[in-house]
Amino acid sequence: MRTSRIDRKTAETDISLNINIDGRGESKINSGCGFLDHMLTLFAKHGRFDLELVCKGDCEVDYHHTTEDIGIALGQAFREALGNKAGIIRYGHTILPMDDALIISAIDFSGRAYLGYDVDLLTEKVGDFDTELVKEFWYGFVRTSECNLHIMEVVGENSHHIIEGIYKSVARSIKTAITIEERFKDDIPSTKGVL
Repeated sequence: MRTSRIDRKTAETDISLNINIDGRGESKINSGCGFLDHMLTLFAKHGRFDLELVCKGDCEVDYHHTTEDIGIALGQAFREALGNKAGIIRYGHTILPMDDALIISAIDFSGRAYLGYDVDLLTEKVGDFDTELVKEFWYGFVRTSECNLHIMEVVGENSHHIIEGIYKSVARSIKTAITIEERFKDDIPSTKGVL
C-alpha cells in the first residue's frame, strides 16, 4: 500500500493528513469549511483514496489559507506516497458530466508543476466559500505534487455543479495516472529514467 502522513503547521493553519492512495474511497474530513469537506469527501470517493484530514485554520478571516494549505499538504502527500513513481501509468484524463456542467481534466505526474485552469464560475460564492479558492487549491496541489494538471470547463451554469465536477474529474484522472502497470512495475515511465 502506498501511504503518506503529512503534518503541516503554520501561523495560519494546523493540518494533519493521512492518505492511502490504494484505498477504497473512505474518508474522515474536518477542514472547518463545510463546502470544502464535501469536495474532499467526493474527491476521496471517486479516486478510491482513503483520506483522513483535520485542519484548524483561521476561518474567522476567511477560507483562503485553509483551502490553499490543504491543497499544498495533499499534493505533498501524493508526492511522498508515489515514491519514485515506478510502474505508474503517469497520465490520466477524464471527461465528467455533472448535471449542467461538463468538465475535462488531464494530469501528468511529470515531476514538473503546471496548472492550466480554464474555468468560468458565475458566482463569487457557494454558501460561504469563495469560488476563486478552487484555483488556489489546485495551484497548491500541483506545486507540491510536482504534476502537470489541466482543468477545463466545457459548459456549466451552476457553480456548485462546476466545482463538484472539477473535484470528481481530477480524482478520477489521478486514479488512472497512479495505477501500477503490472508488466512495467519496476520501470520509470520516462525516457529520462527519472520523474
